[in-house]
Amino acid sequence: MSWDFFVPLCVGDLVKTGGINQYVVQDVVPHKQLPPYICKFKAALRSQGPLCILEHFDTGYSVLQQCNAVNLSVKEDTLELLLQVVSGLAASLPALLVSTSISAAERKEKLNAVKMSVYLLCKLSETFESDSCRQCIVTAPGKGGKKGKAGGDGLLQWDSERENVLQALLQLLQLDIRSLWSLSLVEEEFISCVTCCCYKLLENPTISHVKSKPTRDCIIHLLGVLIKKYNHLLGASVKVIQLLQHFEQLSSVFAQAVSVWSTEYGVRAIIGEVIREIGQRSSEELAREASGVKAFSSFIAELGSLVPELMLPNISVLIAHLEGESHTMRVAVCEVLGEILVRVLCGDGLDDSGKADRDRFFDTLQEHLHDTHSHVRARVLQVYARIVNSKALPLCKYSEVMELAVGRLMDKSINVVKSAIQLLAAFIAHNPYSCKLSSADLKKPLEKEAAKLKEMKEKLEGKAPVAMIKASELWAAMEPELLVTVRAELKPTSEAEEEEKDDRDVEEDKEPEDDRATAVQVAQYLRVNKYRNAVRLCIRAHGCFPESERFASLSTLTPETLMGTLALIFKGSDEDTAELSQNLPPTPQKEVAEEENGELKKQEMLVQYLKDTETFALQVERAISVINSMLYWKTTSVVQEAVQFCVTVCEFSVANSVSGVRKMLPLVWSTDTAIKDAVVQAYRRLYLNPQGETIRVKAHTLVDSLSELMVDASLGTIQCLEEIVQEFFGGGSNLQSTVVQVLWERFTGKRETSGLHRRAAVLLLGMAARAEREVVLSNLDTLCSVALGEKVTEDFLLARDSVLTICSITDHVRQSKGAPFRLPQDHQLFTCLTQAIAEGVVMEDPYWQSFMEPAVRLLYFLSESPDQLCSRLLQRCARLLLDQIVECGELGKDAGQMQDGSQESNEQVVNCVCLAQLLALCGCVAFWQVSHLERSVSAELRRRRGEREEREEKEKGPSSKAKHAANESAMEEELGLIGASAEDTEAELIRNICETELLAEENLLCAFLPLLVRVCSSPGHYSHPQLTTAACLALSQYMMISPSVCEENVRLMFTVLERSTLPVVRANAIIALGDLTVRFPNILEPWTQNLYARLSDEVPSVRQTAVTVLTQLVLKDVLKVKGQVSEVAVLLIDPEHHITSLALNFFNELASKDNAIYNLLPDIISRLSDPERGMTSEDFNTIMKRLFSYITKERQTESLVEKLCQRFRTAKTERQWCDLAMSLSLLSMCERGFKRLQECWECYSDKLTEPGVYQPLLSITAKLRRGAKAQFKAQVDEFEKRLTAVHTRGLENVESPEMNEENPKEGGSSEKTVMRTPLPTRGRARAKRGQAKPSVSGRGDDSFVTPQKSRKSKKPVITFSSEEDEEDEEDAVMAESETPKVTTPIARTSRRARLRN
Repeated sequence: MSWDFFVPLCVGDLVKTGGINQYVVQDVVPHKQLPPYICKFKAALRSQGPLCILEHFDTGYSVLQQCNAVNLSVKEDTLELLLQVVSGLAASLPALLVSTSISAAERKEKLNAVKMSVYLLCKLSETFESDSCRQCIVTAPGKGGKKGKAGGDGLLQWDSERENVLQALLQLLQLDIRSLWSLSLVEEEFISCVTCCCYKLLENPTISHVKSKPTRDCIIHLLGVLIKKYNHLLGASVKVIQLLQHFEQLSSVFAQAVSVWSTEYGVRAIIGEVIREIGQRSSEELAREASGVKAFSSFIAELGSLVPELMLPNISVLIAHLEGESHTMRVAVCEVLGEILVRVLCGDGLDDSGKADRDRFFDTLQEHLHDTHSHVRARVLQVYARIVNSKALPLCKYSEVMELAVGRLMDKSINVVKSAIQLLAAFIAHNPYSCKLSSADLKKPLEKEAAKLKEMKEKLEGKAPVAMIKASELWAAMEPELLVTVRAELKPTSEAEEEEKDDRDVEEDKEPEDDRATAVQVAQYLRVNKYRNAVRLCIRAHGCFPESERFASLSTLTPETLMGTLALIFKGSDEDTAELSQNLPPTPQKEVAEEENGELKKQEMLVQYLKDTETFALQVERAISVINSMLYWKTTSVVQEAVQFCVTVCEFSVANSVSGVRKMLPLVWSTDTAIKDAVVQAYRRLYLNPQGETIRVKAHTLVDSLSELMVDASLGTIQCLEEIVQEFFGGGSNLQSTVVQVLWERFTGKRETSGLHRRAAVLLLGMAARAEREVVLSNLDTLCSVALGEKVTEDFLLARDSVLTICSITDHVRQSKGAPFRLPQDHQLFTCLTQAIAEGVVMEDPYWQSFMEPAVRLLYFLSESPDQLCSRLLQRCARLLLDQIVECGELGKDAGQMQDGSQESNEQVVNCVCLAQLLALCGCVAFWQVSHLERSVSAELRRRRGEREEREEKEKGPSSKAKHAANESAMEEELGLIGASAEDTEAELIRNICETELLAEENLLCAFLPLLVRVCSSPGHYSHPQLTTAACLALSQYMMISPSVCEENVRLMFTVLERSTLPVVRANAIIALGDLTVRFPNILEPWTQNLYARLSDEVPSVRQTAVTVLTQLVLKDVLKVKGQVSEVAVLLIDPEHHITSLALNFFNELASKDNAIYNLLPDIISRLSDPERGMTSEDFNTIMKRLFSYITKERQTESLVEKLCQRFRTAKTERQWCDLAMSLSLLSMCERGFKRLQECWECYSDKLTEPGVYQPLLSITAKLRRGAKAQFKAQVDEFEKRLTAVHTRGLENVESPEMNEENPKEGGSSEKTVMRTPLPTRGRARAKRGQAKPSVSGRGDDSFVTPQKSRKSKKPVITFSSEEDEEDEEDAVMAESETPKVTTPIARTSRRARLRN
């Protein structure tokens, strides 16, 4: 073979004249003549094997060059042939490659075959891939006729062949075919041919899908082989960056690819190359490439999750992006840091460098908890959550990170808040401290241990730490004395006796064997202050060991050399010092000191642990309080996270965790299904899915959990819990029967339990009865005997809860359509109830009344003739009380008793508490008697009438129906009239009974009414608080009976409301009068002002009750919204926060009504700025800011500007001028409003000399100037100059052309000026709906300008508020002559409609 095949850069290059010995295509076969050539190719492949490509390359090239014109079947056949050629080469080459006797011609032949087959296969694959992508874009899914179908078949076949092509190439290139090339240098064109095919396949949009995983893996491994064996490292790194810039979906693919290349193929440098390329991108480049930034960030994050240990050496390149503008890159880098901290820099085995990196990375993450972008903050919190869940957060970082997480709960971004909640839940789930103890529980142990630590430190400070002094410090201390001793020893002396004595002392010691032992002995002498012995032994040692380095300097014996030798021996080197210290004998003081130091360290560790635990507990408590408040946010996802957090803290028994669980309970009534489901699932997880080995153990656990939740729970909490428990008992759980059995055991006392848990058990039984009535109905005798039997007076709370449980089986709960469920009068239940009520009347039990009220209600719900039962009950109770009076005899013995106001000479004394209880019983009976008539009796009358009509219809038979069929419409109308007439008759019957029979002389209720009136009207004589409270409540319940009773006693009730000294009486009176306003609105309407007066009561509880009642009355349209609403506005600055919240809620609800606040604002301003009220300007501004926030319509703003300007004319004091000006400045002024302000210049121009008027108006111009157009801005500037000129020089000194022009028209009359100002708004306000009516804005303004004239006018004037009607009214004076007489009829629904409801 004389030619060589060179891989061309372009397909067309092969037909051109090549170089020397370069292969050139000789014949390009036309596409119509290709099938015979393909058949020859097949035959040659069968006979010659894969080397046939050398002869038939032109055929494959012809298919490739004319690809668009060639038939699809021809292309598929060619692809199949090339696959067989490449596979054949991969099978035959291994034997050749290991052979050592291969000839050059054979090598060239094999090399050309490899190049040709690989080239054709890759290029044809690229063609197929391009066609398939084009078909995916052009042909819509599920469409197309025959052409579309054929295209779809070709696409489907290529999808199946793609993996085969890659497998064949991979098998070939995995061989060491480099030996086929000269010097094993594979040409770059050949490698590029294969890699271009791979990258072309990666551009497919579906490459990242799950179904493409085999293809994806083949490409990754093929490129891995090329990188490892064929020097494609640099090209791959560049190509990865290029493709990521243009194909965002490749981020996960390339992350997996780079991970495989670096781990399985050992090419770790690829990570460094790619990361370096990304790290070198500037912020400007990233800002221009939005899709590229997303791809880079996803790639980095996923690569970090796959190989974090390989990312660590390159992380310094990426950290620079944390300072860049791209938040997605910051997120990616933070996620990589998190993966490194979780999987690499974790554990206790880190060296110093690893610990330093870990701390640096944690500091970086903490900095980005305050990132400017919310997405970064949220993702960093999620990274921390993963770190905490993986237990990779160092203990020293717990407090710091948790404090930051609690702070993020206040973030303005919802996603950040949710992530912070998740992180805090992770902290609680994986904390190393004890969460079960609150910070208050930890405070005492911490103080105790801290005091103990302080005592230990003081004790150690009192002792000299001898053993802790360094040798150098000891030497410095002994050096002066030792120097004296040395000089004395070296000085010649004649004292022979002393010298002999000293020599004898030295000789007594055993002479050491070597110089080291001698040095140790010298050091010991020095430590025990035997300086002379040490000096003499040192001098002798020089004679004994002249060659020793320690004593070599003593060859010249001088004080300096001797001191130097002693210093060297005593201090020595580190090794000698350690050995000397080891040879020193241990002293008892040293051992004690070491032991005390050990105890001190343990105590310090304990105190530090307690401090950390207390800090953690405080942070948890703070987090719980903040997250509990999020349970009622408007964002559903935040509420769901808060619910999940409450579940987590409860599962881990965190202190105060039950508060959140109880607080989220009312969310079972949420209209948001997701929130309701989250709460139900939370309670089911916490309480209704107990753990245990047996069903009975599970039942006990469930009952214990629910009982703990109900202990000390409010009525609202219990009502909410009913929903969840009812769902449990109605859901068919296998625990139901066992749970009911356990509850009955607890209630009856078979299992020893506390009173609280017995009450919880009976309430839970009532909740179960709402789902299944037989739970209670079949055990009614048990309830009566246990809770309402002989011992009922010992525990009225248990009796009360038992009555509430029995109420759950009544039709009032179930809304039954059939005959009502009633029990006979002689039933044991009613006997027990009446006995308990009667016995309790003459007792002073504080819980009797809470039992009596539901008991009377139960009598009316279940008894056949409740009025007869209650009549006998009242007689019995009255008789018992009279018997008690007779027994008492003479005057009362204590201050709690008072005299009955009878005219007899021998006055009888009654127990005030017992009398109060009797009166409360009377009021309760009266109330439920009325309710029984209007609900139960009325409903029964309707039911019986309906049955009677149905029975009559059946009796008429089919013939009657045929006769009526002809005039069906007339019959229906007639029947409707008959039904309406019947209902009206029934309603009239009920009304007559209430009016004439309930308080007739023969009715026992009538006997108590004079007593109630007397007690309420004589507070000085009947001053007992409980008696007064009960009498007032009972009287209000009597007033519900009929309009006549209400009208007779309404003045007395308002007297009590105004003059009672007891806050509870005033609060109860407000509630009662609110109910009476709903029932008899025409009677109570003249007294509305007295209800509003209680908003300024000095007691917060009364104000709270008043604003709550008035809110309900106003929002339900029972009361007219009048000028007295200003009293509610004053509560916006109430010192009590909960009252402020109620007032704010009132205006929020009122704002939902059309123009309600807008219509009231001028009147509110006038009332609040009244000098007689004495409100400070700061409080006025605070209220007005809140109210003006509800004015959002431009039309309303314009009208208010005009109305407020007109008020300047009638305002009399400077304070009123200032308040009006301040109100104008609070409006969101628009261009139309500004024009109206200019038009009303004459209303306020003469007040501009006052700074309090000038400054607010000047601030209006400053607001208008922001963002204004040039023309409008000029008008604002001119107006501002005009304001300033009048303010500085006075109106009379300023010449205004506009005023000079207008004055002649006005005729100089000031009165005309007042009347002239309105108002070009009449014609304009008529055009649009939903805005202020022209009559209101026009005529109302006249009344504001000249109120005297508006009152003299004969025409009815529609004023802006109700101020005119009420300005002459004063607070209700309780004299008969001053009782309000004029009533305003209020439209009501018919009694028939009310009874139907």
